[in-house]
Amino acid sequence: MHKKGFLEKLKNVGPGAIVAAAIVGPGTIATASQTGAEFGYALIWAVVFSIIATMFLQEMSTRLGVVSRIDLGTAFRRQFTNPVLKTVIIVLIISAVTIGNAAYEAGNITGGAIGLATITNIPVNIWGIVVGLVSGLLLWFGNYKTIERIFVVLILIISLSFFLTAIVVRPDLSEMLTGFVPTIPDGTTLLVVSLIGTTIVPYTLFLQSSTVQERWKDKSGLGESRFDIIFSLLIVMVITVSIMVSAAVAFPYGTGISDPTEMAVQLEPLLGSWAKYVFSIGIFAAGVTSAMTAPLAAAYATTGVLGWSSDLKSRGFRFIWITILAIGIIFSAIGYSPIELILFSQYANGLILPVIVLLLMFVMNNKRLLGENTNPLWVNIAGWAIFAVTLLLSLNSFGIL
Repeated sequence: MHKKGFLEKLKNVGPGAIVAAAIVGPGTIATASQTGAEFGYALIWAVVFSIIATMFLQEMSTRLGVVSRIDLGTAFRRQFTNPVLKTVIIVLIISAVTIGNAAYEAGNITGGAIGLATITNIPVNIWGIVVGLVSGLLLWFGNYKTIERIFVVLILIISLSFFLTAIVVRPDLSEMLTGFVPTIPDGTTLLVVSLIGTTIVPYTLFLQSSTVQERWKDKSGLGESRFDIIFSLLIVMVITVSIMVSAAVAFPYGTGISDPTEMAVQLEPLLGSWAKYVFSIGIFAAGVTSAMTAPLAAAYATTGVLGWSSDLKSRGFRFIWITILAIGIIFSAIGYSPIELILFSQYANGLILPVIVLLLMFVMNNKRLLGENTNPLWVNIAGWAIFAVTLLLSLNSFGIL
């Protein structure tokens, strides 16, 4: 069998790019910008930890999809036979993933619109409608390969925008390296939780287990699919650290930042007028990718747990993503932030993350489902450690810790 080299594998990156694009949204940009502006390089280690933890979870989800040929939602539904337990799991997933993504969709669309509004002076609510409609048209008319290519291009734009900015601002490398040593300075606990929370995103696990089946048709593609997700997550780490570094240089240590577009303005004295355009294009691309992946992931998760068809063209699948996208467009256009819905979804996500990790660990040790491809011991140890961390994060989000 022909063994593919690095460049050949690179050409085949696809589902991982969709997950990367889903993770790097307006929330990630805002959190990374705020962290860099307030605490410089101190919390780079939290990004690295989050990416490593996400690699373990996404690799499991990848292996599930490639080997068993079923998505995570379907696996959860089949794992448990108790009707009460099964109903609780279905309600939890739909509450956290579907309702949660609907609540955040307005923010995703607005995030993309802000990037365009910064460089055109056309109001955000007008651009919001455009971003939402374009996202909808791409999802409606695009087949899987087309959508995958769009995400590869968008994640490339995001990477170049933020990475080039970080290089040009010329950070102090020796000082930057100290950020890789774990420390939690006073007042950073919530930011650590936010950085981890914006990276280990539950809905991306459903997305990954479904999309890998579109690309790889049997377990012979396991090695290539692992490369795809690990490489894509390394790109996420580079993007997030780049944003933090740029903010650390652009803002005096301890400065507050409320809007990522402040970065574009603040970088102008350092980089010239082009900074605004490069950074704003990055924000726009991140918003568009999240505006597309949130409805897509919700559709995959919901159809999986309910046992519906997960075909991109099926009526139920389309109904779910259209509903979520429509809610986002409406709230974005009228400038309304559905605070109560967002608060509910934050609590639901805080609750669902350790539950998803726990259920994933059960599924990935199911020999009937995965045969010889169940978790090896070292992956189980890492998985249970990640579960413990997500449980602590969940308790923290509820104010218990």
